[in-house]
Amino acid sequence: MTEPTAPITAKLDKKKSIILGVIGLVVIVLIFWKVIPQIGDYASAAEALQSMGVAAMILVGVTVVIYLIAYGFPFKTATPGLGYWPSQQVNQAAFAISNGVPAGGAFGLAVQYAMLATYRIPGTVATSAITAVGLWSIFVSLGLPILGVIALSLSGGDIEYGWAAALGLVILVVGIVVFVLVMRSETLALKVGHLGNKVLGPLRPRIAALKDVDAVEPITKFRRDMYGLLKRRWALITVAQLSVIMTQFLILYVALRGVEGWDEAGTSVLGAFGAFATSQIMLMIPITPGGLGTVDALMITLLQSVGTSAGDATAADLVWRAASYVPQIVIGIIALVTWFRKAGQTFAVTEDPAPGTGGEPATG
Repeated sequence: MTEPTAPITAKLDKKKSIILGVIGLVVIVLIFWKVIPQIGDYASAAEALQSMGVAAMILVGVTVVIYLIAYGFPFKTATPGLGYWPSQQVNQAAFAISNGVPAGGAFGLAVQYAMLATYRIPGTVATSAITAVGLWSIFVSLGLPILGVIALSLSGGDIEYGWAAALGLVILVVGIVVFVLVMRSETLALKVGHLGNKVLGPLRPRIAALKDVDAVEPITKFRRDMYGLLKRRWALITVAQLSVIMTQFLILYVALRGVEGWDEAGTSVLGAFGAFATSQIMLMIPITPGGLGTVDALMITLLQSVGTSAGDATAADLVWRAASYVPQIVIGIIALVTWFRKAGQTFAVTEDPAPGTGGEPATG
């Protein structure tokens, strides 16, 4: 019997959510209204988009489908027993909430737990899966700028943003070293926890929230929860995460070559990848959902540094953003709507079992 599930809710600070939402909206408007016109060219972008042929548009559509298919694999690889379509539903719903609701990250996380619960995934397994997917996403986001700056330097692009590679490399190396030490053995995990307590020591008198924090317990619990999963599935999880980001890049490159013209000499794959990968560093600045506007501005700038015209760079970015953002929001909403009925039935039985049933969870 699977362990009973309980309704999972997310408590949102409404005032904070509204403030963050307004700030994010203002930033997005300012970037697309004031910043991008300074570095790009909307008029030329409109002309480039109009010149795209039917074949180019179909090819963009094909790459979007490939990307959406890839998006269903991270949770499947990280969650034993979870099918592909439930995995797709969980990831797409979380994307729609995190990118469509102000400060929706916490709420999206709670929905992931709730959705996995309705698919009879035990709480400990769900925790491990969500943590693994989140961690690998961070690792990829930090590693991309490193590869991006290398690609830009090889293709003659702007490496002014080399700081992004340096920052990403430092954080990534420290994170991976700590992660490996924690996962390697229980003894090392304990040592990392004690080291964490020493680092927090000077901060405790100044930050009330850290006063009673003990790093040992959560670190050792993290290892116990994650060890088995990662020992068996780390390679599959890595491939799944890389497939998501590389198919997203594929959308950008196909859109870029589509507006430039496939029969013309255009931006190289290496240059386009350098611009795409380096711009992902802006995801680390959580002002706007999904780096909306911030990633775009940097990507347009870097594309021009490798020889792409302002109009083509702007047009390709707009196509990439719309093609990789709008379909997922729509699919995520559909996923949520189709899930609500199942969630209501599951949680109703779990929360208020009929007399004599013994509180058994539904099997549907």
